[in-house]
This record gives sequence, structure tokens and C-alpha cells, in this order.
Amino acid sequence: MNPEDIRHYGHMLYQAMQSRQSVRPLTEQAPDISIDDAYQISLQFLQHRLDAGERIVGKKIGLTSHAVQHMLGVDQPDFGYLTDKMVYSQGQEIDVGQSMIQPRAEGEIAFILKKDLMGPGISAADVLAATECVMPCFEIVDSRIESWQIKIQDTIADNASCGVLLLGDTAVSPRKLDLATCGMVVEKNGKIISTGAGAAALGSPVNCVAWLANTLGRFGIGLKAGEVILSGALVPLEWVQPGDYFSVSVGGIGQASVRFN
Repeated sequence: MNPEDIRHYGHMLYQAMQSRQSVRPLTEQAPDISIDDAYQISLQFLQHRLDAGERIVGKKIGLTSHAVQHMLGVDQPDFGYLTDKMVYSQGQEIDVGQSMIQPRAEGEIAFILKKDLMGPGISAADVLAATECVMPCFEIVDSRIESWQIKIQDTIADNASCGVLLLGDTAVSPRKLDLATCGMVVEKNGKIISTGAGAAALGSPVNCVAWLANTLGRFGIGLKAGEVILSGALVPLEWVQPGDYFSVSVGGIGQASVRFN
């Protein structure tokens, strides 16, 4: 794919986000699009956000659980960028009715780094040593591709289908936990809708962060001290409607909750 096409599709996705109007899958518009092309498009999409005054505050890994991969019809993880405009805190409401297209919520564990991580060669032990704390969180994913008809190239180009995220108000050291066995319970409007465990995401959320550091390292990109790193869903995605109330509890870490309007 030539640079002009990459700029075109990056601009198209940014406009789709701004207008809340989804677009046809890029894999239909450009059937020969490669994964490398998709990551270049995602950087163009990101650059539009940065030009508008946003700043990068972290990164996310997506599609780590087999349940989510099966649900969306993809077969490998991907990654995207988090900006300050995407971040909400416990107690804030998220206005999905006016700001998102087709939102879905997933419970995750967020890592807050105290040291840089630069792959390749990053191990799970390196991740634990570089992490200040972990927090319960929700990622609200939102595809700019119509009807979530995505292949891996579509979601990669679309900043890994990231919408916004909400961080809980509890934080603990990951060195005090077994993140592979910690349990997660998600409730929607007072009813349990899903349960999961850390092992659902590449065997452990720690492995997810290591994968991300090593994958980004091949592009010359590092994870930086102070960044928020979303380690991937431990439970299936759940559709969100205005008026919904979600909570997620993670064993040994705490709870996060969010109301959508």
C-alpha cells in the first residue's frame, strides 16, 4: 500500500470517529491490505488525534483472550495507543450516546509502569519489576468499522478498536498477587454476566504486557514509565447502552464501576 493510501485511510478513520459514522471494512475497500499497512494506518489515525491536542498516556493490547478472538473472528493479539482524552476515573459517567458508535465493555487489569520497558527480550519478570501497580478497569471498545465486521487488519488500523477506558480507584503491587489465577466478575445492571481469570489472557496479564513490549520493540517503540498499559480482556465483550451500569471486581485488586449515559 502506498503512502497516499495510508494517509487516506488514516484520515477516513479519524473522520469516522469525529462524525460517529462507521465505514466499510478496509479489507473490503483494499483487499490487499497487510498487517504492516494496517499499523501504518493506525499511526496516521493517531497523528490526527495528536494534531488536535491529545497526548499519548499509554498503550493497549487487544484480542488476547480466545473468547474475544472467537467472538470477533480474529486469530492474534493487536495493539493500539491510549490518549489523555480517552481516560475516565472512578465515579465519572461516560457519554456513549453522544460520543461513540457501537460500544462494548470489557473488564481488564491495567498496569501502571514505573520504569521503561523496551523489547525485544522482555520477560514476565521484567514486567513485574517495571510495574508500579495494577488497577481494575474497563475498556470501552468502539469499532469505526460498520457492524463490527472486522478482520485483523481492520481492527489494527482502527487503533485496536479502542474507544475509552475507566480506571478504578484501587491499586496494588503485582508482586503481591498471582495474576494468572486472580478471578474477575463483571456485573451489568446488578446481574453477573461473565466471569474470568487472569489465565484467559495469554496465560497471564503479565505475559500480555511482555508480548506488547516485545512486539512494539520490533517497531522501535517502548513502553514508558508512567504509562497506563491495558493488558487485555479476561471476559467476553458486552454491548453497552445509555443507562447501563457496569461493575468489575478483580480478586486481590479491587473494583471499578461505571455508568453510561
